[in-house]
Amino acid sequence: MKQKDSLELTNKIVPDEIWREAYIALSHYPELKNTPIEFKFKNNIKKSFMQAQPKVSGLLKNKKKRGYFIMISEEIQIEDEVFDVADVPSEVLIGWIGHELGHIMDYRERSATNMIWFGVKYLTSKNYIQEAERAADTYAVNHGLGSYIIATKDFILNHAHLSDSYKSRIKRLYLSQEEIMALVDKLDAEEGK
Repeated sequence: MKQKDSLELTNKIVPDEIWREAYIALSHYPELKNTPIEFKFKNNIKKSFMQAQPKVSGLLKNKKKRGYFIMISEEIQIEDEVFDVADVPSEVLIGWIGHELGHIMDYRERSATNMIWFGVKYLTSKNYIQEAERAADTYAVNHGLGSYIIATKDFILNHAHLSDSYKSRIKRLYLSQEEIMALVDKLDAEEGK
């Protein structure tokens, strides 16, 4: 893989190809301002386009000093369809990044032992995967990224070349567009809009 140029935003390392989308998504999470996050391209992430995880070297550190990776697949193959990060619309990338930042919001309150237990449950329980993915979507929506999360869902669910089984997996594990809109409406009502 060729060397990627990256832009460092204080304690964030972001490849040039996605710096704009990362900046927009990060701007919705002021709580992560002092959290080290490194966005890295990776050759292959199974069943996913992006994946958030704590840096193993910092797992035993104080929760407030822990750093994280957001791994991004340069290409994702879903059945016979191959997507390159450059082919994904900007608002969809913002939604995906916002979702992964939602995972980091969840992780940052967990102890090292709880993070390890989280990993075990995530790998072994479909119900736990659903709970974790819906929580990350909820964090993103609650941080003002609802329209981007909907764009991401629309991109996946309305893509003609993706199989019904893959679309069913997305529908089963993540919030639906209707659930996202209900959260957005609730937030708007709370804010008096």
